[in-house]
Amino acid sequence: MINKDDKIYVAGHNGMVGSAIVRELKARGYSSIVGKSSKELDLRNPLAVQNFFNEEKPDVVILAAAKVGGILANMTQQADFMYDNLAIQNNVIHEANIHKVKKLLFLGSSCIYPKKCKQPMKEEYLLSGKLEPTNEGYAIAKIAGLKMVEYFNRQYGFPGISLMPCNLYGTNDNFDLNHSHVLSALVRKFVDAVDNNQEEVIVLGSGIARREFMHVDDAAVAIVSLLETYNEPEFLNIGTGIDISIKDLANLIAEKAGYTRSIVWDTSKPDGMLLKCMDVSQMKSLGIIPKISLEEGIAKTIKEYTLVKSEW
Repeated sequence: MINKDDKIYVAGHNGMVGSAIVRELKARGYSSIVGKSSKELDLRNPLAVQNFFNEEKPDVVILAAAKVGGILANMTQQADFMYDNLAIQNNVIHEANIHKVKKLLFLGSSCIYPKKCKQPMKEEYLLSGKLEPTNEGYAIAKIAGLKMVEYFNRQYGFPGISLMPCNLYGTNDNFDLNHSHVLSALVRKFVDAVDNNQEEVIVLGSGIARREFMHVDDAAVAIVSLLETYNEPEFLNIGTGIDISIKDLANLIAEKAGYTRSIVWDTSKPDGMLLKCMDVSQMKSLGIIPKISLEEGIAKTIKEYTLVKSEW
């Protein structure tokens, strides 16, 4: 049972997901939240993580820290994505078990599912086929993390749960074109195109791939709600259960940004998995229903990027 005065360590509290979780925890009255930046605490360093747990003694751990990026970063830095994420997970989960925390929540990703996974992707489809090659390193790391939580639970009675979100976006997103995910990258491209009076915007891939998007505020509600109520070793999908083609997404963002000129598709670049929509029936059966529509979320993200850009 999680109490409002428990010390909750949010690993990755400065990131998009971590900061949304912190906002949701505070909104629910949790009064003792701990966060360390990557400069203050390198989670890849086992001794540093051990010292942190010895000093802070958190009651609850939310593992939202990870090395993340878009398709190009994942393709070109497979070793880094695998090593960094495995190291972070191994150290934090191990120390949480050693220190007998009340609960640990591990966040993964929908990329854990096979490249040609049946749609919508049910939790039971994990490891039923080969992974998408463009992000295999990251996916294998995340699969290892959720399995570590599951195995620690079964072997040691470790109170850990794992949640696999779909593509998240929103407040505090990363708009760096070399590292951002598709929605935030498109927001930047179209807003910049309007500001710069560009004749065309180049978008990577063919646009036929379909993706599921969830606003990070909805994700935070789901994450904290399940932290409070879910106790099973099997992981759960977190998402909207609704997908959209990248082409339709680009057109929608262009419309919201006021861009009316040419969109050029660079088909020399990979699409990644063509279909990636999750079955979220288990999440919804627990009373968790996303509230922010994609249109509303995109409009909000455009406003936030415009504000971020004005401060550069």
